[in-house]
Amino acid sequence: MVGLGFVIVGPIVGLFVALPFYDGGMLELTQALQPPFDDPGLKIPLYVMQGCATAIGLIATPAVYLSTRQRSLGNLFANRKVDFVPVLITIMVVIVFMGVNSIFIEWNAKVNFPEFAKGFEEWAREREDSLGELTAFLTTFGSGNEFVLALIVIAILPAIGEEIVFRGLIQNELRRAANVHVAIWFAAMLFSAIHFQFFGFVPRLLLGALFGYLYYWSGNLVLAIIAHFINNAASVTALYMYQRGSFDFNLESTESMPLNFVVMSALLTAGLLYYFYKYYQDRKIAIP
Repeated sequence: MVGLGFVIVGPIVGLFVALPFYDGGMLELTQALQPPFDDPGLKIPLYVMQGCATAIGLIATPAVYLSTRQRSLGNLFANRKVDFVPVLITIMVVIVFMGVNSIFIEWNAKVNFPEFAKGFEEWAREREDSLGELTAFLTTFGSGNEFVLALIVIAILPAIGEEIVFRGLIQNELRRAANVHVAIWFAAMLFSAIHFQFFGFVPRLLLGALFGYLYYWSGNLVLAIIAHFINNAASVTALYMYQRGSFDFNLESTESMPLNFVVMSALLTAGLLYYFYKYYQDRKIAIP
């Protein structure tokens, strides 16, 4: 259901919603949606289409699915108080983990497949280049308004939708039949695979597992959504600041951070995650 909503229904609805934002008819818009993306007038329609795909496929569709089970999206958030301390730790751990993940980003971007899988490697590289071209087009900001739209489409909507699907639905369903750690990592694998960017599979897998453990330890999907939002929003904001000359480091680079910085990031990440885990363990013990 999610696949149909995200890949077919959402983009079709988005195409009609985006039409008023394009200087041309439906046929011209459909033809323009083929790479390379070099029409500046195409950016807003692409934002609209992506937003519709996410809202329909990853938010509305799960709501329909849950309604067939006599449940609602509200059940995933019911009676979940969000305290300041875990929110602060969540924000800190996501930012600090970027240093650790930079090692895996560099390694995964340069990985070579064995000879028998060269055909898959060529296909994966072409897919990666195509998606990279689209991402570069959408994150080359001509104005502050485009930056705000990008935050909504790239950070807010995916944070809500993807966490509802992969943590709220898939991870919870897998826990019924498997060990919780298997559920977390398998849901993270699906989360990474669904992006079809295999030269970024491992760092996205690790992010998915991070979001999964934050959700499992706290029992609060809001914290996983906040973590996801901070990760995406930090990248979009840093790109915007880099393009404006206010930030020196280009996040589009796959080069890892200095080793001493990575080691320090790993230690801080471990310490923050342990504190987060203990925070909720102590609360559980204190409840009669």
